[in-house]
Amino acid sequence: MSLQGDVCVVTGACGFLGERLVRLLLEEDKLTEIRMLDINVRPQLIQCLEEIRGDTLVSVFEGDISDSELLRRACKGASLVFHTASLIDVTGKVLYSELHRVNVKGTQLLLETCVQENVVSFIYTSSIEVAGPNANGDPIINGDENTPYTCSLKFPYSKTKKEAEQVTLQAQGEVLQNGGRLATCALRPMYIYGEGCRFLLGHMGDGIRNGDVLYRTSLPEAQVNPVYVGNAALAHLQAARALRDPQRRAAIGGNFYYISDDTPPVSYSDFNHAVLSPLGFSIQEKPILPIPVLYLLCFLMEMLQILLCPFKRFTPPINRQLLTMLNTPFSFSYRRAQRDMGYAPRYSWEEARKRTMDWVASQLPKERERIKVK
Repeated sequence: MSLQGDVCVVTGACGFLGERLVRLLLEEDKLTEIRMLDINVRPQLIQCLEEIRGDTLVSVFEGDISDSELLRRACKGASLVFHTASLIDVTGKVLYSELHRVNVKGTQLLLETCVQENVVSFIYTSSIEVAGPNANGDPIINGDENTPYTCSLKFPYSKTKKEAEQVTLQAQGEVLQNGGRLATCALRPMYIYGEGCRFLLGHMGDGIRNGDVLYRTSLPEAQVNPVYVGNAALAHLQAARALRDPQRRAAIGGNFYYISDDTPPVSYSDFNHAVLSPLGFSIQEKPILPIPVLYLLCFLMEMLQILLCPFKRFTPPINRQLLTMLNTPFSFSYRRAQRDMGYAPRYSWEEARKRTMDWVASQLPKERERIKVK
């Protein structure tokens, strides 16, 4: 079903996924209004959106996710919320208290606001990291929502995303102020790549500093299935359309879904090489050190981090959980999302790779100059 006539809120609307989702909403469905909520709204983005918005009103709500008055104004009269905003931290740079404030308490406050303002649908952008991998590095190959897996999350980012997902799904069926019912679902995208991916830029920068040779941090057999940002955004749109359909709403409400596409399974390091090799980058055949040795070094750096904590903030460049994630086969199917919400990838691997590569190529001269200046 179309979202025509709806008023929707997109949190994190200027982020990597959020911006792509806003553009897709403007292209696909004739909404009455899209409300962009972000802590830092770029004027140049708003100017670009003005050129493509047609009859849809694009409103800006700039501020923090913990600002209850801002959330109230953004949600008043809205029927749908896409909650893509979160603090992402895979190395431990951000304090747990800040991650919890934004990722968990922000989600709780937004859900409470939805109940008060009679917002009927809530879609939460979760993460593959809420599923694992576990500390043992037990693999999952082409898993689904019913695949049994024991995982005790210890890394702050993963823990806060998991808690926020649980809060979202527990809000399914909450009674709204007007007597209606709130429907919620959570989407767990794989590693998202595409135009604007700052992780790809980071890997490219490291490769430039290493003489155009990409570092290998994951073994070739540790295959995962990344998802293109255009397909991840489309999955959010399909979820919203499904929640508007009474029959599908009952089926997907309160559930989570893995979101992948037809990007071939590949290790994280080899994925970077697949995108950057046409630009002249090669890749190390092996990691600098054997993985068990790197794991031991990670442990020692984490101990040093604890010892230095009272005196100095030290963030290891890599930790045991990240190293395990990079070296564990961990892939999931999107078949249930296809069955329940009608999701099917729009962009093939070939097109997604070309779009991503073209964008990275456009950034390469600036990155070389920036690194040269440093």
